[in-house]
Amino acid sequence: MPIPKPGTKAPAFSLPSDAGDVVSLKDLKGKKVVLYFYPKDDTSGCTVQACEFRDNWKAVQKQGAVVLGVSPDGVGSHVKFKQKFDLPFPLLADPDHKVAEAYGAWGEKSMYGRKYHGILRTTFIIDETGNVQNVFPKVKPKGHAGAVLAALTG
Repeated sequence: MPIPKPGTKAPAFSLPSDAGDVVSLKDLKGKKVVLYFYPKDDTSGCTVQACEFRDNWKAVQKQGAVVLGVSPDGVGSHVKFKQKFDLPFPLLADPDHKVAEAYGAWGEKSMYGRKYHGILRTTFIIDETGNVQNVFPKVKPKGHAGAVLAALTG
């Protein structure tokens, strides 16, 4: 699927979270949502990215936004990752990668010459009405939370 463009309706989703509940985009109307897709819990780049969002959490909240991390990992893995790094925001499980596909964040990757499908590190800011406001494709983890915060304060 192509990546949703700014100004278009964000694809709806309902996913299980590390807290044991289900988080749905429709329930977040009236808030800005930072929706970031990452490949795997407790790996180097994903940890850098998650910890930067943790460290910028209060500033993001001041902008009236919530942060949601999404990966194909299960809820149990998310619970451990969240506890290990004291992450203050929900991590959502997308094991069949249907939501990642709807957002264009699932596709072909290559490592050591081997091609496979996986998460394409991508972040979206969704506005209070449910429309895509910003898209950050091909995210580099270091410094990314600062770029998202700049877009929120923008």
